[in-house]
Amino acid sequence: MSGITENEDPGTKEIGTMLTEAALELMNRGDARAVEAAGRCVGVIASLVESVVERMRKGGRLIYVGAGTSGRLGVLDASEIPPTFGLPPGRVIGIIAGGESALTRAVEGAEDDRTAGADTLASLKLSDEDTVIGLTASGNTPFTIGAVEYAAASGCLTACVTCDPAGEITGLAKIQIVLDTGPEFIAGSTRLRAGTAQKLVLNMISTMVMVRLGYTSGNVMTNLSVANEKLRNRALSILETELEILSDEAEDLLDASGGDLRIAIVSGRTGCASGEARAALESSSYVIERAVELIRAKE
Repeated sequence: MSGITENEDPGTKEIGTMLTEAALELMNRGDARAVEAAGRCVGVIASLVESVVERMRKGGRLIYVGAGTSGRLGVLDASEIPPTFGLPPGRVIGIIAGGESALTRAVEGAEDDRTAGADTLASLKLSDEDTVIGLTASGNTPFTIGAVEYAAASGCLTACVTCDPAGEITGLAKIQIVLDTGPEFIAGSTRLRAGTAQKLVLNMISTMVMVRLGYTSGNVMTNLSVANEKLRNRALSILETELEILSDEAEDLLDASGGDLRIAIVSGRTGCASGEARAALESSSYVIERAVELIRAKE
C-alpha cells in the first residue's frame, strides 16, 4: 500500500489541460499546506531546538541524513551555517545517500542501502552529545532509517522530519516532526509540498539553534563571513550600526581585523587589538558576547 506522499491528489488531475496561469494558481494554493504543516509542528520543533542547543554547548554536532530531495535539503542547510553564522565547519553536517555526486544527479540504488546509512554515520565517530535528524518524506527510506538506527544505538539524540505518520522512521526517532502536506501536485514528486515543508522546518531548526547559541546579535548576522563585496558592504553596515561609528571608521576597523567581522566587533566593543580579539573568540567558540565578556573580565 502506498504512503500518503505517493497518493494522487484528485484536485490536480486536470492540470495537463488547464491554462498555465490557472494551474500555477492551483499549485500555489496547495503550497500553503506546507506552511500550515510546519506551523502545526512548532511546539515539537522548539523542543528539538532546545535539546540540540544543550548538546552543542557541550561540543556535540547537528547531523542531517537523507536521500534525494530530503538529503539535498539537509546538505544545503548545513553548508549555509558557516558563512551565515561563522560556526566552524563540521559542527553542522549534511549527509546524502550516494555521497557528493548525488547532489546533482540521482545515484541509482543509494537510498535503498540501509547498511550504507549506518556505515556513513560510523565514519563520523559519533558521540552521545551529537544529534542526528533523519529527513525522509515517506518515512521509509532505508538509507535514512539505517542511519537513525545506528545513531540511536550510539547514544545520540535522534529526530526525524517526515510527511507520513505511518513511516517506519517515526518508530525509531525519539523526536518526530510529522508534516501533514498530503498528496503532491504531481503524484509522488516530494520535491514539491513535502520538500517545501521540510525546508521550512530546517530553517527553523538551524536558525534558532544558532540564535540560542549566540551566533547573532538580536536579528543581525554579526558572525557572517565576509566572502564577497556584497557581504563586505553588509559587514560595514553592521559595524556602523552596532558600534555607532562612521563609515570610514568601519572600513578601518574591518581592514585592521583582516576582514573578519567578528574580530572587528569584539575589537570595537572592547578597544582591544585584533590579536586579543581573535584569541578571545577562539576561546569562546566564536560567540561574540562571550568573547567580549572574557576580555572585559581581564580589565
